[in-house]
Amino acid sequence: MLEQQPENLQFYIKQLATEALQKSDPSAWFEVLYAKAKGDTAQIPWAKLAPHPYLQDWLTNHEPFASGRKALVIGCGLGDDAQALASLGFEVTAFDISPTAIAWCQQRFPGSTVNYVVADLLAIPSQWYQAFDFVFECRNIQALPLNVRYEVISSVTSVLAPGGTLLMITHVRDTEAEPSGPPWPLSNSELVQFKNLGLYQVEQLVFLESGQIEVKQVRIEYRRHNSLSKY
Repeated sequence: MLEQQPENLQFYIKQLATEALQKSDPSAWFEVLYAKAKGDTAQIPWAKLAPHPYLQDWLTNHEPFASGRKALVIGCGLGDDAQALASLGFEVTAFDISPTAIAWCQQRFPGSTVNYVVADLLAIPSQWYQAFDFVFECRNIQALPLNVRYEVISSVTSVLAPGGTLLMITHVRDTEAEPSGPPWPLSNSELVQFKNLGLYQVEQLVFLESGQIEVKQVRIEYRRHNSLSKY
């Protein structure tokens, strides 16, 4: 694939996502994007080759962590967020629907303690049900269309253990009208689903970034009800 400039890359991703939707396989475009990148991280717009700064900020301000806690990174991409959690002593599982992305992670971090696996957010393994003390979700929900949104949110919440923490980074919208995507920012009624599925909000921070005047980005810390939680 020829190197894509940022604006062309955004158009290309919308094209891939539209084709996937037309085939009723809304997650299919991730593997296409990773495979066609052929190892060029510049062709993966979210690959910064460093932990997400909003995750890193949260981790810095919520230490220390108990060693051996189980963490799950949803849609792990090239693995930097998973590695950051592993460095703190978490027992980390990180998954992506793209086999190419997982192979890329394993190549980047040989000998890593992270368990990198191929999995589908819309078909979570049953053994993951309420199995993780810490779950990190960054912009995966918003990358999938509204017709699967409830199912996706249900999958994200299902893996969180009693007393566990879900840290989510996402764009949000101020209207319930369906946006033009991808991405499809989350609405207030969609965020309410997390509460309906047994979580409560601990903290929400809004981040304003240059070039994102109309779209708000938030970092929300949720927790599943359980008095035994230690963070």
